[in-house]
Amino acid sequence: MMKKVLVLFLMFSGIYAFTQKLETKLYDSENYSITFPDTWISANDNGIVNIFPTNQIGAITISEYEDLDLPKTETKKFILALYKSEDDEKKIKTSGSKKGYTEYDYEYFDEHDKTFWNTKVFQKNKKLYLITISCQQKYWNGNYMKLFSEAFESFKIKK
Repeated sequence: MMKKVLVLFLMFSGIYAFTQKLETKLYDSENYSITFPDTWISANDNGIVNIFPTNQIGAITISEYEDLDLPKTETKKFILALYKSEDDEKKIKTSGSKKGYTEYDYEYFDEHDKTFWNTKVFQKNKKLYLITISCQQKYWNGNYMKLFSEAFESFKIKK
């Protein structure tokens, strides 16, 4: 009987430990916000924000452009050019988003650097937000993929 109680206790304490939600912090700028694990670091380098785990195996990068004259017909080419990708433009998903922005989603794997890239672009008139995840292949699984994706999806435009 004592063994069964001990096994049940260990099982439930293990489940509890794995279901704990990580604490988060908020990066809050004038125009957008993003939530990420509180053990990660954020740095603003002349308006380009990088958010990354302390082991620096990858990062979320946010760039904001106020007066970018990029026609929507050229946005997909712009995204592919960032990676020197020869993918077809059809691989970039496009949708309407909140607040009148057009949202572009693109996933790319760099064979040379063995790095996964996820990119979102939000574009409205001459305003553009470029948000990317870059993560080394050997870490792009399980928990890191989940943490990067949750932070990435928490990005919110204020205006």
